[in-house]
Amino acid sequence: MNKKDIAQIRKQFKIDNDLLQISNIFNVYIMKETSEIYHHQSQPFEMLDQDQQELFMNNFKKLLAGHLDEKLFELKFQRDAENSSQLILHQGLLSQDVDGWKEQMLQIVEKMLANRQYEMDIVITFIRGEYLKPTKRRSEESEESDRDTVYSHPFILCSINNTQEPKKELLFDYVEREFKYSFVVDPIINLTTPIAGFLFPCFTDHAADVNHILYSAGKVHEPDHQFIEEVLNGEETMTAKDDKIVFEEIIKDVTGDQLNTSTLSNVYEEINLMIQENEEEEQPKLDSTDVQRVLKMSGLEDISTEKVESAFKKIIDDDKYELKASSILPKFTSKSIKIQTKIANISISPQDLRYVKQVNLNNKRYLMIEVEEDTVIEGFTMIPEAFGVESGE
Repeated sequence: MNKKDIAQIRKQFKIDNDLLQISNIFNVYIMKETSEIYHHQSQPFEMLDQDQQELFMNNFKKLLAGHLDEKLFELKFQRDAENSSQLILHQGLLSQDVDGWKEQMLQIVEKMLANRQYEMDIVITFIRGEYLKPTKRRSEESEESDRDTVYSHPFILCSINNTQEPKKELLFDYVEREFKYSFVVDPIINLTTPIAGFLFPCFTDHAADVNHILYSAGKVHEPDHQFIEEVLNGEETMTAKDDKIVFEEIIKDVTGDQLNTSTLSNVYEEINLMIQENEEEEQPKLDSTDVQRVLKMSGLEDISTEKVESAFKKIIDDDKYELKASSILPKFTSKSIKIQTKIANISISPQDLRYVKQVNLNNKRYLMIEVEEDTVIEGFTMIPEAFGVESGE
């Protein structure tokens, strides 16, 4: 799934939307002390009152919020996994009766509880529904509505949420004119911040992909690898942050950790160009051959295939690994590059890196930034100063 596919299905989660039909909701309450199912309940989603529906709709939208490879991860299922979640979810998706679907979802819950002790009571919510995506109208003159023909996308969504401890409060009773102790026994289910979840299957354009699942982490750059591998049976994944670190280490290894700012700026521009050229398609990835080409196009010489492949093998232990271009440079126009010195830390956009140089003068190193206008610091316009040789030398 790309960001457009995710955004498209995410915005459907609203009440009275005829393009989204949620048939059933299944809530499972887990006790932290025993890591066992305390209670579970299934009912038609339409039987919930409107306020409850609104709470859950917002929860599902929160679950699908965030950037790919940062909070959301499209995972490929492991092959030949024992007690495969792919098979369980697919059977649940095809199940014709509610009891059969519940049975499949309880199998997923059992996998969640097999090797995990939660710190709080949790509630696991499953829904199964159908997302209808209209085809494009043939022409403006056509009388056929864009909803006369739709693509049907059945899906299962799971949202895992913490509970909050009941509040103990001191109240003042105006009528009786006395202070009273108030204690609410029932725990509150926190639907505003899901701690994990998933969407099955993935969707690309108009096609369902049952070989992939969309996993949602509770925090950015912090996927639960145990959950991914043991519960979902997904293949190991890398975050965008991980990819960026790997890329930087590979470049350091290939170049000997020596790059001038102009070359580094060219590297980022080449990657940005790749992203722009593939904006409407699947996001590009860089293997060792692509990295070699980017470095050569950026002005670096003596960059051999063997040197780049060796760096991939050393850093990631896989000379065939592919780095996602969007992870290396997610937002070229706004993401800042950090320039760190003992005196000050400076943030600058990648496209402006070409105006920064490190120069040596009088046996001292200076960071020089080329500017086209007067420099203003705290409202004061700086007076240009001569940058010449010190007296006596």
